[in-house]
Amino acid sequence: MSLLERLNNDMKQAMKNKEKDRLTTIRMVKASLQNEAIKFGKQELSEEEELTVLSREVKQRKDSLQEFEKAGRQDLVEKIQTELKHVEVYMPQQLSEEEVTAIVKEAIAETGAASKADMGRVMAVLMPKVKGKADGSLVNKLVQQHLS
Repeated sequence: MSLLERLNNDMKQAMKNKEKDRLTTIRMVKASLQNEAIKFGKQELSEEEELTVLSREVKQRKDSLQEFEKAGRQDLVEKIQTELKHVEVYMPQQLSEEEVTAIVKEAIAETGAASKADMGRVMAVLMPKVKGKADGSLVNKLVQQHLS
């Protein structure tokens, strides 16, 4: 089942269950996916493109969450946390820190990186392997640790 089909089914279910917050979030994600398809002039996005859009949606909400926490807007913090929970349902299973560390070591060995100057090459090899499955800041931190 494609992501759009899954979103449509979940949207219908949210309407039946009168889950307004979930319905709104699903509609936003669906709109983002459709806008991306229009941008590329396609009928459907590939799984990788769908994952890119979902990752962007999650990142936007995490960034908003931090900003609202700094501003002391608890009402918006709760709203964004709820949205984030609903979006993360569609994301692939996240890798543990140990799994990411193993992939980082493998990428460093593959590129022959020895210093932080080689970080760009390592990240170029690494990111396609962990895209959507690990937080970029965690990956960045682990690469820096292993290259220092």
